[in-house]
Amino acid sequence: MKKLFILLCISAIVLVGCGSSGNFEAQTNWEVSEFDYDNQRGETVSLEDLKGTVWLSTFIFTDCETVCPPMTYNMSDIQAMLSEKGIEDYKIVAFSVDPEVDTPEKLQEYIANYDVIDESKWELLTGYTQEHISGFAADSFKTLVRDDPNTNQVIHGTSFYLVDQNGIVVKNYSGNTDVPKEEIVIDVETLIEDGK
Repeated sequence: MKKLFILLCISAIVLVGCGSSGNFEAQTNWEVSEFDYDNQRGETVSLEDLKGTVWLSTFIFTDCETVCPPMTYNMSDIQAMLSEKGIEDYKIVAFSVDPEVDTPEKLQEYIANYDVIDESKWELLTGYTQEHISGFAADSFKTLVRDDPNTNQVIHGTSFYLVDQNGIVVKNYSGNTDVPKEEIVIDVETLIEDGK
């Protein structure tokens, strides 16, 4: 009887160890609001279209003179790292914070300036009002989007967000400086594996 008890304890420890190692642990639990926007290819992309896929998200605009270029570079670097590891089942979704200026054509020109491995993985979204994206950013991603009244620039957060297969923001990272690229790649891979 004592041997059986010890065996059961060891089995429980092994199972717990197996179950927790490598599994993604969410740090946030923010539900992304339903959306239906236009991408850089003139196609409609909705939250429903992204269901079942892990995606990285951020907020940018094409006339940005400060943080957006390095953020887009960092995201393209992360994509290259994902590609090197053979990770394919993901999307990169960037919401324009200057939708009146950022037409699909302008977004297409913007992304063409970056050395992206696979542009088909990118959804640069527009087709709404700035008031709408301000509310959407605050509700879904807990981040600020606001016009700068003194310039043509838009004030916005610089985070990258990891969104799971159910449209839940499960983690966020710095997207501008000290970007934890390796951690992001591992998290994307783990979240994809957990969903299988």
